[in-house]
Amino acid sequence: MAIASTFLLFHTFVIITTFISSSLAYTTFHPKALVLPVTRDSLTSQYVTLLHQRTPLVPIKLTIDLSGQFLWVDCENGYVSSTYHPAHCHTPQCYITGSKSCRDCSLSRPGCNNHTCNLFPNNILTHINEVGEVALDVVAINSTNGSNPGKMVTVPNFLFTCGSTNLLKGLAKGVKGMAGLGRNQISVPSLFASAFSFHQKFAICLSSSTTSTGVLFFGDGPYVFLPSIDVSKSLMYTPLVKNPDNSAGPIFHGRPAAEYFIGVKGIRINGENVILNTSLLTIGNEGEGGTKISTLNPYTVMESSIYHAFVDAFAKELAHVPRVKPVAPFGLCFESKNLGSTRVGPGVPPIEFVLQGKDVVWMIFGANSLVQVSNDVSCLAFVDGGVQATTSIVIGGYQLEDNLLEFDLANSRLGFTSSLLFIRTTCANFNFTSSSLSKETF
Repeated sequence: MAIASTFLLFHTFVIITTFISSSLAYTTFHPKALVLPVTRDSLTSQYVTLLHQRTPLVPIKLTIDLSGQFLWVDCENGYVSSTYHPAHCHTPQCYITGSKSCRDCSLSRPGCNNHTCNLFPNNILTHINEVGEVALDVVAINSTNGSNPGKMVTVPNFLFTCGSTNLLKGLAKGVKGMAGLGRNQISVPSLFASAFSFHQKFAICLSSSTTSTGVLFFGDGPYVFLPSIDVSKSLMYTPLVKNPDNSAGPIFHGRPAAEYFIGVKGIRINGENVILNTSLLTIGNEGEGGTKISTLNPYTVMESSIYHAFVDAFAKELAHVPRVKPVAPFGLCFESKNLGSTRVGPGVPPIEFVLQGKDVVWMIFGANSLVQVSNDVSCLAFVDGGVQATTSIVIGGYQLEDNLLEFDLANSRLGFTSSLLFIRTTCANFNFTSSSLSKETF
C-alpha cells in the first residue's frame, strides 16, 4: 500500500512538473512580479482587467472573479490564433485540471475538437454553467519592479478553458471572459507563479473611481504608490480559512472551495461589540457560514440576523443624524449634509471586523461604509442577504476599494491595509507610466 501511494505521488509530481516546464516563458528574463490594470465598469460595478492572449496578441477584457477556478474566454465568437492547442484527454495538461470529462467535437475550431479534456466555465452572476474545452495559448503580461510596469513577458502555453458567447450575458460591455483568481493550482495567479517560479502570491488594489485605474500584482512586492509609498509596509495579516465545500455554484459542490475565507470573530462599531449569533461566523461541514471576500458582489452582503443587528448598532451610533427613506438595495440612509467629512470619508463611526485576537482588525471607515446615492442622501453600503444565505458575510467590492489586499497562497494568509486614504494615497496612484506598457486602453 505504501509503495503504491509513493508511486502515485511520484507520478503526480512528474506530470505537474512536465506541464509547468512546457509553460515556461519564452524570454530568459525572469520577472519578480507581474502587473495588470483594473477598472470598475460604471454600469455593472464589475472589476475588469486587460490581458494579452493569442498569436498575434490581442488585448482581452476580462471580468475579475476572485473566487474563479480558472481563466475562461469566449472561443465561439472571433477566436483566431495560430498557437491555440486543445488539451487532449489523458495528457498532463488535462490531468492537472482534475477534469473528469472528455468529449468529441468534430468542428475542429477553438473550443470544439475531438477527444478533448473539458471543464465547466461558470458565470456566477447569471448562474450559467456550460461544458468548455480546456486549451493552451500564448499569454503576455507586463513585468513590474513594484513601482512601474516593465518589459512584457510571454507564457507560450497558458492553460484556460473555452466558454461560449452565451456565458458572457450579464458581464460588462466588451468583456470576453472571466479571470479566475481562486485558490487552486489552475487559477491565473497559480499558473503565473508556476511559469515564472515565483511565490504563489497576488495583490489587488481596487480604485474607488470608474475613471481611474486600480492594479493587480502577481508575485512579490513591494507595492509602491505615488508619492513613493510602499504599501506593503502597512500590511496586517490574518490566516486564510479553508472551506471544505465550494459555494460558487451547485456544479462545484463537494470540492474544496477556491474562494477566500477569513476568520471574522465579531464586529465592532465605534468600539462597541455588535450582539450577534457568532456561530454563523464559523464554517459548517457543508460549507455554510463564515466570511468570504468577493469582487463580484458590489457591496458587502450579510445574513439577515447579522445584518439587522449591524444596522441597528450603526443607526444607534448616528442617532443625532436625520434619517431618510431607504434607497434599495440599502436599508439605512441619512441626509448627507449632516454627516461631516474626514480624510477617510464621511464622518461616521468606524466599523471593525475583528479577526484573530482583539488587536487584529480590519477597519472600515466612511469612504467604504457609506455610499452617496444622490446629492442629498448617503446610505450604509451593506445589504441584507436573507435568512437562507449560504455564506454569512460576503465582503464586497465597495468595502475593498482603496484597500490593498495581498493573497499569500504559499503561507495561507491575507495581508490587508484598511483604507489607503489614511496614508495619503489611493489604489489609483500606481504609476502605470512605462515606455514598454501596451498602449491599448479600456
